[in-house]
Amino acid sequence: MISPLSVANSAELQALEAQANSGISSQHLHDALDDPNSQVIGYWQPPAPVGHVSVGDILLGYAIVVRLPFEAELQAIGVLPQQQGQGIGGKLIGEVVACARQWQSERLLLEVRASNQRAIRLYQHYEFNEDGRRRGYYPAAQGAAGREDALLMSRLL
Repeated sequence: MISPLSVANSAELQALEAQANSGISSQHLHDALDDPNSQVIGYWQPPAPVGHVSVGDILLGYAIVVRLPFEAELQAIGVLPQQQGQGIGGKLIGEVVACARQWQSERLLLEVRASNQRAIRLYQHYEFNEDGRRRGYYPAAQGAAGREDALLMSRLL
């Protein structure tokens, strides 16, 4: 199930990001939940009932999209590592596109680490094209030296 997240979901969102490690700070997550120009979307899995009791839904993924004057920007997307490759990221992107269209945005923008081939393939599958590159934008991934480029991608809506 996909639904908007609110400040009430902050603890679940922080716990998910700690595992998904998409690079968004806790302050950024908190601010996005409270910003009227942002939509934080969550992908929830209902739990399997244990006996006659079922505990709360489990947050498996999230995305943050921000409304800009004529465009929208996908600022973050994160899925629990053990749930990756099961279509959750694609469902979240579909919801982000729907949100941006509802805002009447002309284009949806994003940036991604040049080394994140899995994410790049996902974005290409959803009709994002590379627009440019920011050289040395990201700090190097854990254990690596130097800095890493960001690919700038977008799709028309």
